[in-house]
Amino acid sequence: MDLIIFTVLFCLHDVIVNCNPGPLVDVVVDRYEIPKVCPREVQTEDFIRYHFNGTFYADGKKFDSSHDRGKAFISQVGLGRLITGMDRGLQGMCVNEQRRITIPPHLAYGSIGTGGVVPPDAVLVYDVLLLDIWNAEDKVQIRTLGKPASCHRTTVASDFLRYRYNGTLLSGAAFDSSYSRNGTYDTYLGQGDLIKGMDEGLLGMCVGERRLVIIPPFLAYGETGHGTQVPPQATLVFEVLLVDVFNPKDDLIVELKEVPEGCTRRTLTGDYIRYHYNGSFQDGTAFDSSYERNSTYNTYIGKGYVIRGMDKALHGLCMGEKRRITIPPHMAYGEGGVGDLIPASAVLVFDIHVIDFHNPEDPVDIKVTHKPRDCKATSEADDLIQYRYNCSLMDGTLLYSSDQFDTPSITTLGADKVIPGLERGLGGMCVGERREVVVPPHWGHGEDGAGEVPRSAVLFFELELVELKKGVPEGYMFVWLGDGPDLLFPAMDLNGDKEVPLEEFSAFIVLQVEEGKGRLRPGVDADGIIKDMFNNQDRNKDGKIVEGELDDEPEQARRDEL
Repeated sequence: MDLIIFTVLFCLHDVIVNCNPGPLVDVVVDRYEIPKVCPREVQTEDFIRYHFNGTFYADGKKFDSSHDRGKAFISQVGLGRLITGMDRGLQGMCVNEQRRITIPPHLAYGSIGTGGVVPPDAVLVYDVLLLDIWNAEDKVQIRTLGKPASCHRTTVASDFLRYRYNGTLLSGAAFDSSYSRNGTYDTYLGQGDLIKGMDEGLLGMCVGERRLVIIPPFLAYGETGHGTQVPPQATLVFEVLLVDVFNPKDDLIVELKEVPEGCTRRTLTGDYIRYHYNGSFQDGTAFDSSYERNSTYNTYIGKGYVIRGMDKALHGLCMGEKRRITIPPHMAYGEGGVGDLIPASAVLVFDIHVIDFHNPEDPVDIKVTHKPRDCKATSEADDLIQYRYNCSLMDGTLLYSSDQFDTPSITTLGADKVIPGLERGLGGMCVGERREVVVPPHWGHGEDGAGEVPRSAVLFFELELVELKKGVPEGYMFVWLGDGPDLLFPAMDLNGDKEVPLEEFSAFIVLQVEEGKGRLRPGVDADGIIKDMFNNQDRNKDGKIVEGELDDEPEQARRDEL
C-alpha cells in the first residue's frame, strides 16, 4: 500500500515540476471562494459587474486590473462582447464568488495578441470577484420579511410614506441607511419622487411590514449611478420598514373600544372634558401619555385649544367611553412636527378614555334612587342633618366615604360647610331617602380641585339621609313655631311671683320645645343655649328677669331670642 501511494505522489510531482504538458484545450476554472448562499448564477445574456486582476500564466506578470482603475468592469455574458474564454469562464458564477479563470490563447487573443499589452499565444489568468448580476428581463423582487398581525390599509400611489431602510449593493456593500441618520425617509408614493423600482417595491405595504426590495439597475440609477456610493449599473437591495402612511385626502379614523351602557349625554362644542390618553405613531412607538404624568388632559371642546383632529374627535363622546383615534398629519402637526417629539408629517394614534365632561352652564343633577313612603319632613336651610355618602370621580374612583369614619357626617344646611353642589343635593330629602348626585366643578371644587379631588373634576355622590333635626335661622338660638304667647312675661312666670330666675326660664323654654311650640338650635348644648338666652334678657344681671327688663328689650332682639 505504501508503495502505491509513493508511486502516485512521485508521478504527480513529475507532472507538476518536471513535465512540460501540452497546450490548454479549454478554459480552466478554479472556484476558490464560493458564497454559502447563491440565489442566482450567471447565464448567457446576463449583465454582470465584476472586479478582476489579469496576469500572464507564464510569469504571473499583471497586464490589467479593474482594481487599479478603481472601477468595476461591466459587460454582458455569452454574446461575444468578451473574449470567448471569459464568456465561458464566467458562466454559473455567483455574486461574491471569486474565481481564477485560466484561458488558452485560442480562446483569448490568439496568435496576434492585442494592443502591445498581450503578446501572441499568451495564456491568460483572471482572478475575478463577481459584484452584480442582472438581466434585461428582470423585475423588482419583493420578499416579505415580516408583517403585522392586523393591517387596516396598504399603500397606494399618491400616499405619503415614512419608512426606514438599509440600502446595500447586491454584493452586500452598504451605501446608505436612514438608521444612521436616526430618521425616516419621507416621500409621496407613485409621484416620481423615488427611483422607479422603489415606487413599485413600496406598493401594497402595511405599517409595520418589513420587506426586502431588490431593484435592477435600469429601475434604479442605471448607467450613471448615484454619487460616490452607488456605482453605475448597480442592483440595489433595500431592507424597508414602513413606519407611517397617510393620504392627503384622509379624514379621522375613529374606532370605538368601549361604550358604557346608559349614556344619556354626549360631548358638544363648549363642553369641558377631562380624559386620559396614550399617544403613539402608527408603528406603535409611544410619544406621550397622560397616565405617565398621573394627570388627565383637560380642555374645552371645539374652541381650538387642541389639534384640529382631536377637537373634531372629542365630539359625541360619553363619560367612560374609550376610543382609538387616528389623526392624519394635516389634522395634527403637519409638515413641521413638534421638535424632537413629533416628526414631520406624522400620523398620530390616540387611545383615549373619557373620565368626565361638563358644561359651564350645567346644574347639579339629582336622581332619587329610593324614597320612603312616610315622609313628614324634608331637609332645608338651617336644618341639622346626618347623612352617609360616597364621593367618587365619574370613572368610579372612590375619593371619600363616610364609612371611613364609622359614623354619618353631620352638617347644618345653608352654613356653607360643604360644597354648594352637595348642599343642593342634600336639600329636600326625607330621612331614609337615597340619592345619586352629579356635581359639576363650578358647583364643586372648581378649577383648582382640593385634596384628592383633581382640578375641574365632576363629582359623583351617593347620599342617604340618616337623621334630620329642624333648625333655626343663622344668628338665632330659639324660634317660635307659629305665634308666641300674646303676653310673654306672664307665660314665662310659671309661679306668678313676678320674677323669672334661670330655673323657671329654662323650664318654660323646655316646655315650649316639648309641646312643639318652639325650637332650639339643633346640634348645640341646650342648657348652654338657654343660659345664654337668659343672660341676654337679664339686663341688670341680678339673676332674674322681671317684666320691665323684658319690656325694655328691642322688639327685634326679643323676637330673635324668644
